[in-house]
Amino acid sequence: MQQLLYGVAYYDEYMPYERLDEDIRMMKAAGINLVRIAESTWSTHEPQNGVFDFRSVDRVLDAMHKAGISVIVGTPTYAVPTWMVKEHPDVLAETPNGPGRYGARQIMDITNPTYLFYSERIIRKLIGRVCGHPAVIGYQVDNETKHYHTSGPNVQLRFVKAMKNKFGTVERLNEEFGLDYWSNRINGWEDFPSVVGTINGSLGAEFARFQRGLVTEFLAWQASIVNEYKHADQFVTHNFDFGWRDGSFGVQPDVDHFAAAEALDIAGVDIYHPSQDLLTGKEISYCGDSTRSLKGSNYFVLETQAQAFPHWTPYPRQLRLQAFSHLASGANMVEYWHWHSIHNSAETYWKGLLSHDLGPNPTYEEAMTIGRDFARLSSKLIHLKKSNRAAILVSNEALTSLEWFRLPGGKAAYNDIVRLMYDRLYEMNIGCDILHPGSQNFEDYDLIVVPALYAASDELLSRLNRYAENGGRIVYTFKSGFANEHIKVRTDAQPGLIGEACGVRYSQFIEPKSVSLKGDPFGVGADNNDVTVWMELLTPTTAEVLAWYDHPHWGQYAAITENRYGKGTATYIGCLPSEAVMGKVLERACKDAGLWGLDQELAFPLIVKSGTNQEGRTIRYYFNYSAGTKSFAYPYGKGTELLADRPVSQGELIELERWGVAIIEEDTKIKG
Repeated sequence: MQQLLYGVAYYDEYMPYERLDEDIRMMKAAGINLVRIAESTWSTHEPQNGVFDFRSVDRVLDAMHKAGISVIVGTPTYAVPTWMVKEHPDVLAETPNGPGRYGARQIMDITNPTYLFYSERIIRKLIGRVCGHPAVIGYQVDNETKHYHTSGPNVQLRFVKAMKNKFGTVERLNEEFGLDYWSNRINGWEDFPSVVGTINGSLGAEFARFQRGLVTEFLAWQASIVNEYKHADQFVTHNFDFGWRDGSFGVQPDVDHFAAAEALDIAGVDIYHPSQDLLTGKEISYCGDSTRSLKGSNYFVLETQAQAFPHWTPYPRQLRLQAFSHLASGANMVEYWHWHSIHNSAETYWKGLLSHDLGPNPTYEEAMTIGRDFARLSSKLIHLKKSNRAAILVSNEALTSLEWFRLPGGKAAYNDIVRLMYDRLYEMNIGCDILHPGSQNFEDYDLIVVPALYAASDELLSRLNRYAENGGRIVYTFKSGFANEHIKVRTDAQPGLIGEACGVRYSQFIEPKSVSLKGDPFGVGADNNDVTVWMELLTPTTAEVLAWYDHPHWGQYAAITENRYGKGTATYIGCLPSEAVMGKVLERACKDAGLWGLDQELAFPLIVKSGTNQEGRTIRYYFNYSAGTKSFAYPYGKGTELLADRPVSQGELIELERWGVAIIEEDTKIKG
């Protein structure tokens, strides 16, 4: 693939009247060179059991090929047809809320043999039909797949078999999960109860891990079928989504993205985010960094917003800013969900690139400028290679465990802590990769940030200790190292094994009331100096104290510490501080790790992203995430500002209009 893909999801089946030719004319005018089809319309392609009708697919493929627009075909398995549920009601997932009811999408049991039989049949019929079509460049398996909380008797039976295979005996299972408590002990595999009602966090978290494994298995199964038909120049992808907080927010609790991505050729993602005055680029960056890290390579944005909700309709220039922000994190594709606004059903008011009148509008007209620039600059901007020296370690297991043992008040959860740390690095223009507990490349990074690693194996914590001992810079937050991979609390003084590297210990923790950091040690002012939600009463063993608690009873305890360990340094943050304090702590760590440079002379709302293009030249993206004009002196050597196609010299003043972007390609090639 040697061109940037600029696309839309397209559903000819949803159109209120015949307009395929007009849609293609408008797509071409906007520079759209890709559409994704078919993943949402199983009931159209198989209106009755075993009766297939692919006329809508055929006509779109033929028309797109004639127009020179490429097509990704999706397997239509995430929304089941009515006839299947009528004939086989057991295909609907039984969840903790009871039996499933037909209507919404993603309501099926992805382990159900009947559902899998029909899914395989439609996949083979569809992909076998389209795989030889010259318009088809790749395939998307399913859509935003999760386990949908399937937990009926068939899933419980599989879970028991998995536990027997993992632990061997019920005695070991009871010991690892502490099942003696409240007489939950299991004395025979045949007595294993449904996990739906469990009060045991260890058992419940293990079931959540098992459910995530079902997603990995399901996507690998679909990919294996598609691979039987896929040509050498075609790819298989999937559109992962994230935890939701008025947009894509954090780690997805129901999927292990790293494991599930192994079966794919290219990782794909759906990224949605606040807009208008709330547009910061943080969600675009976090989700992009996460997806690029899945396979260590460029990725596809298979869905993002054009207009969407009324409070997301972009201000002028924001659509351009968003599109190039995706590229700056390593995307090779930006695709909108979707082309047109739908005139009825559940997503009527999630507007596409076209509004309900299906004519040009300001967002569409801005998309036209993006399409022209993507086409003109493809060779410069495609396949951006990122080489970050900082990483953040995220964990599905830690997320699940903190759902079982929530922080006081329900004001903060795992993803809040992840984003508290990631967002501060973003604001300082520190590029990040995303690691997971199985990552074996810790030594590739000068700084690793570890939010709330509540559940972690001894092996993982020992690797993190070695990373610090060998010269790495690491920053932990509270709740790290507390429990093992089965959420069994360690019997040593906390924070367990990492206490050796962090040089602290504690045995008590408090929900803070009227607590701050003594003496404003980071110079953030009284309004930003409070401690909220959680505080651990840290006693240094070898660590230097960066901040003490300011409280008449808890003032003798440390809040934030730093410890030299071997050749490296470990910081431990024993409380939930303000954004400003977190920023100062991470700034200190970045400077100590040698990550403070010219890019850090700028800060949010001026965002800098960089990488190396396929010609061996450095590409630097500069974004203004604000409604006011911003300017800065360009600090690097001679180059070309690609959007305006003009030369740029070191020290030259660059002015970015509101929501503006500049892209500079350096003249000098990187050697080696």
